[in-house]
Amino acid sequence: MRSAEITRTTAETKISVTIDLDGTGSYDNDTGVGFFDHMLDQLSRHSLIDMTVRCQGDTHIDDHHSVEDVGIALGQALTQALGDKRGIRRYGDCHLAMDDSLVRAALDLSARPFLIWNVDFPTQKIGTFDTELVREFFQALSTHGGITLHVDKLHGFNSHHIAEAAFKAVARALRVAVEPDPRKADAIPSTKGTL
Repeated sequence: MRSAEITRTTAETKISVTIDLDGTGSYDNDTGVGFFDHMLDQLSRHSLIDMTVRCQGDTHIDDHHSVEDVGIALGQALTQALGDKRGIRRYGDCHLAMDDSLVRAALDLSARPFLIWNVDFPTQKIGTFDTELVREFFQALSTHGGITLHVDKLHGFNSHHIAEAAFKAVARALRVAVEPDPRKADAIPSTKGTL
């Protein structure tokens, strides 16, 4: 079973995350941050990773801790579910078009976290959601999931579309990377023999 359950409690957030890498993209996400829930739904649906997220956070201050800490917990869950990464494709990429927006994502499940983020937003808010938190989420996911992740906005003038395209592009890249490789189902995808 390529699944994981993570609970994480701090003075700022209380989080539970359940994922199944071999799912159908079903989701049930409730973080108390509406736009973020919508983005997590996209991440699940387009990666085909079943995902349930619950977060009680200090949103009376702002949404930062909730968004970042969910990224941490999801990264930890991904690491746990992948185990030794035997038989996975490891790499994934996607050019994702959404109306005015075009976002490219490429990733490596390398256990060497690194984020390259070339995404700017024309507005500071999407509704009440701070657009800078999109990067914070992916930084946390990359760091705690051991992901080398590059995300580039090629086009876009609508902040909602840009953010959604970024989540969907990463989701589609992740879908490919976690898939079993039928030609090397019993091998670690590295010449080092470990990831």
